[in-house]
Amino acid sequence: MNKINTLKFLTVLVCFFAASPLKAQDRKAPSYPLITHNPNFSIWSNTDQLNESTTTHWTGAEHSLLGLVNVDGNIYRFLGKEEANYKMIVSTSEEHAYTVKYTETKPSGDWTAAAYAAADWKSGSAPIGDSKDSKTKWRSDDIWVRRAFNISNPAGINDLFLKMNHDDNIEVYLNGKKVYEKTGWTNTFQYFPISKSQLKAGQNVIAIHLANSAGGRYLDFGLVDKQKDNGAQIQLAKQKEVEVTATQTIYNFTCGKVDLKLTFTSPLLMNDLGLLARPVSYITYNVQSNDNKTHAVKVFLSASSDIAVYRPAQEVTAKKYTTSKLAVLKTGTVEQPVLQKGADDMRIDWGYFYVAAPKSNEVQQFVSNASNAADAFRNNTYNYNVSKGQKLALNTVTSMGTVGKTPVERFVALAYDEIYSIQYFKKNLRPWWNTSGKETIEGQITDAVNEYKSVMQKCGNFNKTVYADAVQSGGKEYAHLCMLGYRQSIAAHTLVKSPMGEILWLSKENNSGGFINTVDVTYPSAPLYLIYNPSLLQGMLNGIFYFSESGKYPHPWAAHDLGTYPLANGQTYGEPMPVEESGNMIILTAAITKAQGNANYAKLHWKTLTTWVDYLAKEGLDPKTQLCTDDFAGHLARNANLSVKAIVGIACYAQMAQTLGYTETADKYRAIAESMVPKWMEMADAGDHYALTFDNKNTWSQKYNLVWDKVLHLNLFPQKVYDTETKYYLTKQNKYGIPLDSRKAYTKNDWILWTATFAPTQKEFEALVHPVYKHAIETESRVPLNDFYDSNTGIRDNFKARSVVGGFYMKMFADKMKAK
Repeated sequence: MNKINTLKFLTVLVCFFAASPLKAQDRKAPSYPLITHNPNFSIWSNTDQLNESTTTHWTGAEHSLLGLVNVDGNIYRFLGKEEANYKMIVSTSEEHAYTVKYTETKPSGDWTAAAYAAADWKSGSAPIGDSKDSKTKWRSDDIWVRRAFNISNPAGINDLFLKMNHDDNIEVYLNGKKVYEKTGWTNTFQYFPISKSQLKAGQNVIAIHLANSAGGRYLDFGLVDKQKDNGAQIQLAKQKEVEVTATQTIYNFTCGKVDLKLTFTSPLLMNDLGLLARPVSYITYNVQSNDNKTHAVKVFLSASSDIAVYRPAQEVTAKKYTTSKLAVLKTGTVEQPVLQKGADDMRIDWGYFYVAAPKSNEVQQFVSNASNAADAFRNNTYNYNVSKGQKLALNTVTSMGTVGKTPVERFVALAYDEIYSIQYFKKNLRPWWNTSGKETIEGQITDAVNEYKSVMQKCGNFNKTVYADAVQSGGKEYAHLCMLGYRQSIAAHTLVKSPMGEILWLSKENNSGGFINTVDVTYPSAPLYLIYNPSLLQGMLNGIFYFSESGKYPHPWAAHDLGTYPLANGQTYGEPMPVEESGNMIILTAAITKAQGNANYAKLHWKTLTTWVDYLAKEGLDPKTQLCTDDFAGHLARNANLSVKAIVGIACYAQMAQTLGYTETADKYRAIAESMVPKWMEMADAGDHYALTFDNKNTWSQKYNLVWDKVLHLNLFPQKVYDTETKYYLTKQNKYGIPLDSRKAYTKNDWILWTATFAPTQKEFEALVHPVYKHAIETESRVPLNDFYDSNTGIRDNFKARSVVGGFYMKMFADKMKAK
């Protein structure tokens, strides 16, 4: 190849990679979004190979989707893992009530031995803990537990497992020998293999020491025997690549003599609220021969009834039925406790989960126990009709017919009808798609089926556009982060209409308290919604405005939240964040004004905004001891970054006043903000950087709140501040990013991307973003992308699946504002 042709080839190659999303051989995600609608209907794969693990809810609880394909009698698994079949040996409280001996005082002697006399120990029923369902209450730091049981024939056990749910750190002994130990906790029952050689005929004893390190306390345990598999052997499909786009996750497999393209589509297109709110996702199978011959192919999907329960022990009903166009499977709990609780680590246990397919797709459907599902497909026996029980499987067999070189495509639809989604100041609100109460979920699924081709086209076009825009703003690594953040951020919200007819786009503060409509979660999430539909950001502010304007929150600052998801009945967080939340609300209202090109929304709430800005003018420059959004870091006085928020907030109010024609007001508050800037610079000046707090020049912090000065063209702080800070940050980079501040090594990736946005050059922007990208593709924390982690190890400190990754879009929003 000559030099000219080589140059042309390299140019084409560079352009190709700049325009194409990154492939599996180049990177991985910490967790892959599959079904993503809201905090209740959110299913993920936490491994790079889709068939390497059971799919889960964002909380980590198993929400199993199992996918098998039969090619000429050879069966391959491409999705999830088969439900193991366990036979109970020693019950947990899920199966039968049982009692234990326990003490909260450290015992003397060999308390683990089978012959140990625990005469002075108390007796109690399981489960043990401090939750509502705990039969024996435990609130101290340590507890020691013994349970005796009889086994008649240990030799007859196939494969012994400990079935256990524990919180926190645990040691387990069987007849005096340690068989399990873990630092940490489980959210649900998990199975741990142990040797049956420790069992003996007759009486046996399990002894446990459980230590609470933080948060809740819980213990329930038993023993099970894992049964042998029957039927045709299941092989693993070979995954060739995976691609994550804004609205789709696409896998490619080789399944023997055919190739399978598997696409998960959650059509979260924000310019169409009807489509955004429709609780229906698609799973598409595209199959073609890879050996130029024809093959008989059918695809099996088994979806667990656990998708509709809070605890796996809850009993469900299930049924199969048809409509004029659909074959449908439906399941939900017997109990149906609609909106009766709110919590962080919670799954929905009201409403109904659906699996549906077009009748024209030649599908066969049946409901079985989860442990029988794979065997039924392997053995071609579909005559199950289980209507009630625990851990059921909704099974759909799709015939692909005879498949050759021409691809054959079929799809199934997964849907959830919550019936009521949110309780808003004691009034239960239906989901957006059924505000009238006259719609049906079958109607929504039918619309989804009828519009399948057009929806897929819209999603494909949007995926290309958003990726190209992200690459143009920040490069490939930045664009990759934006793709990971898109569905995650949206799926942490629920769309409903308020009793006053206002849009409510309510977040759940996932894995960080479970609060609903938290203002300092809305704040970092905002850029995504400012770009694609600012009315959704209004829906994130409306409830907070109502809380103050109704008199229900009678303070001169903005509230922190509206309750604990899904109950929006008033703030449940323990204390206020006065400067933080007031500044957030004013800044975001100003951002809406800029994005929409008018101040109509601000005018509706001008009196409230004025109350809040006057609070900032009085208390914001040199804040007293209080929390800010980084509340995990503790209280802080004289916080320089919080002061920036107050100054920017005051200038934002002035900017809105100017837009509204309130010139005198605009001049007054602009002057206040401008007068604060030199004072801030003097107080924070630490030579080669600006300090974390005004009273300690040996500290530093990310001043991510400065970004709005640039994005909204406030022109408050001189360029020197940005140059100085950016240069300093680049000296503080760790492997996975800049620490949040000088106190500890932990960081927040949303704030890093805001900080990067005000970097003076594109090169500096990319230098700050690169470690965040590395974290996303290298972290050991296999959860929906966490935003709070150790900048040296990449291991999460807390948080996962949070909406704040919408903040990744700040650079794109900044570029959009420049174009205006």
